[in-house]
Amino acid sequence: MTDKKEIPAELKERLKSAYDEGWRRDLRKSIPVKERVKVPRQKMPEREADERNKDFREVNRGLGPEAAVLEARRCLDCAKPQCVAGCPVAIDIPSFVKLVEKGEFIASARKIKETNALPAICGRVCPQETQCEEVCNLGKAAGVPVAIGNLERFVSDCERLEGEVFVPDVLPPTGNKVAVIGAGPAGLTVAGELAKKGHKVTIFEALHIAGGVLVYGIPEFRLPKSILRAEVDYVKKLGVELRTSFVVGKTATLDDLRNEGYGAFFIGTGAGLPNFMKVPGENLVGIYSANEYLTRVNLMRAYEFPEYDTPVLLGNRAAVIGGGNVAMDSVRTAKRLGAEKAVIIYRRSKTEMPARIEEIKHGEEEGIEFHFLTTPIRYLGDEAGHVRAMECLRMELGEPDASGRRRPVPVAGSEFTTEVDLVVVAVGQSPNPLILQTTPDLKAGKWGNVDVDWSTMATSLPGVYAGGDIIRGGATVILAMGDGRTAAAEIDRYLKK
Repeated sequence: MTDKKEIPAELKERLKSAYDEGWRRDLRKSIPVKERVKVPRQKMPEREADERNKDFREVNRGLGPEAAVLEARRCLDCAKPQCVAGCPVAIDIPSFVKLVEKGEFIASARKIKETNALPAICGRVCPQETQCEEVCNLGKAAGVPVAIGNLERFVSDCERLEGEVFVPDVLPPTGNKVAVIGAGPAGLTVAGELAKKGHKVTIFEALHIAGGVLVYGIPEFRLPKSILRAEVDYVKKLGVELRTSFVVGKTATLDDLRNEGYGAFFIGTGAGLPNFMKVPGENLVGIYSANEYLTRVNLMRAYEFPEYDTPVLLGNRAAVIGGGNVAMDSVRTAKRLGAEKAVIIYRRSKTEMPARIEEIKHGEEEGIEFHFLTTPIRYLGDEAGHVRAMECLRMELGEPDASGRRRPVPVAGSEFTTEVDLVVVAVGQSPNPLILQTTPDLKAGKWGNVDVDWSTMATSLPGVYAGGDIIRGGATVILAMGDGRTAAAEIDRYLKK
């Protein structure tokens, strides 16, 4: 199984048509390739670290029009673009970038929306550096790829801020009803795609607000809630019905919904079940899972105290266990909530950290400390049962494990103790088992995920599909959206049969 998909046949035709039209070729000829290579990558403006680490306003300010055009000018408009194949939702990247170069920002945003309904979100939180930008031919030639993600963010913000959000016409009603379970990135994507094809789509969301991990997991300083609301509103304008506070498996089962006339289903309930390390003392007060900690702060808006009086511990010496994006979100949140010392505890080295390079860089600038090759082995509490210290063990890297990263090996006799009054455990999460428990014959995978055919996203039950973290465990927003697009195409075929 590979996360990167081949360019779909219909997209190859669109790319070929764009070349045949000639405008991109003429634009490329207007500035020779050797001149394009000389244009430096345009830096995304950021707020000062000592200012931003005290509030929850967005860190990145976004490119301006002149910088966006200059950045787009770096695109070589390759005869064989690799960037499209590096995008899980197969955005026509060369065309949207060249439209930016021409100054046609709104047209560029609409080009992206041909395959991506959530561009303002993807432009902010997707790891372009390991996807479309990683395979950019300019990056291979000059070492610095086109800033595709920054351009995606720029044009989607232009469309929204100028009030020119375009809602495409949908096909005539087919009479088919589709139930989408979960309003996260996978569910929103599949719902939008099927609505455009004329199907009646209803999203059933367990929380009181749509977004899934986008709303409860990603902090305001990385993804403002206003951006998310605008993207959700776009999907609703396509004709999608959203039913919140509806827990499939409790409020109703899949069989109940089938009896209401739903002919196909998509399960996108994510991975909201936190993992713990089973370290002694892990039940002390002041030790959170990352899921609970970020949910309290992001979804329940504890960061807006006292307007939202959501209880959350404000630690002075905060330690976050883990090295992924969730860990970085947690530790940067703790810093903003007033922690004098906010530390990442990670059992491997910085090289092996799965978090985005940008998030690590921002954390370092904001005063986050990093303790690498370290793991907790015991938590110590006071008489009232509150965590007050953490005993750790030093590690060293051994041979690579199944993930390809070097396995951490304990260093004998290296134990030490450090004071903490807040601990956030961010070592991964698992799929919620509720739907599997209430849906007989729905096959589960080894780790409690829903088992699918990866080429179609079809489950073991006819007409039932799944995607996102419910099949992958914790993964990225854009991979979930790629699953949604694949599933939407297959559901459409299934319903037409």
